[in-house]
Amino acid sequence: MLSLVPTPIGNISDISLRSLDVLSTADIILCEDTRVTKKLIHLLKERHNLTTTEPQFLSLHSHNEAEFISKLTPEFFNSNVVYVSDAGMPGISDPGQMLVHYCLNQGIAYDILPGANAALTAFVASGFVETKMLFFGFLPHKGNDRSSALQEALFNGYTTILYESPKRLDKLLSELIIAAPQRQVFLAKELTKRYQRFYRGVASELISQMEKEIRGEWVVVIEASEAKGSSLSEQDILSLDIPKKAASKLIARLTGENPKECYQRLLNT
Repeated sequence: MLSLVPTPIGNISDISLRSLDVLSTADIILCEDTRVTKKLIHLLKERHNLTTTEPQFLSLHSHNEAEFISKLTPEFFNSNVVYVSDAGMPGISDPGQMLVHYCLNQGIAYDILPGANAALTAFVASGFVETKMLFFGFLPHKGNDRSSALQEALFNGYTTILYESPKRLDKLLSELIIAAPQRQVFLAKELTKRYQRFYRGVASELISQMEKEIRGEWVVVIEASEAKGSSLSEQDILSLDIPKKAASKLIARLTGENPKECYQRLLNT
């Protein structure tokens, strides 16, 4: 059997009783980084009296996930197999979904334990009243791909949640000052940890509050755009100063058109 077990995103006491129970009987623990997970198990033994059966630790991360799963056999899951990411919920900007997909295809029993998640924690903390949301994870680092993804995140009509590296948070705020200067933004730093901080305001206000060297892990929650659904027209989108690839994605979301066909149509006009 496979169990996906969420781990604390900061505060070790956020581990659940069910998670402790599953970890205590694990024969094999698949983990993003065996060093991180072994340290977690050690802390859980010290602080929460976790007892284990001395499981085997195997590395399963984004770079080896496909190859690892291609070599699996159903018999592997005759043991109690647990997957944990370094922090938070497996499958949310972390590996895990391919394991679940494999189990579905092979008829293997699996279970998903609920638990800590930075995106949902920040969403609730933001106080934005538009409760429909989209989770974008990490934006591309640079170029047209980043510009296109940012425009889609800004003009989809829903509260949008991003993860951002401390190396690029200043860049993101600078981009928001240009693309959506009046939009409210909520920043959550180091969630559940000692130095947890919340910031809310428009990007120009927030950028002045940030330290010269922005450290820690950040979740960014962006207020929903006012225009939603049919109230935003294709001409409204085309009037924006954005790449045609980004515009085609937004128009396709609005009309239900195939994004590739929409992009080709815009190129031909």
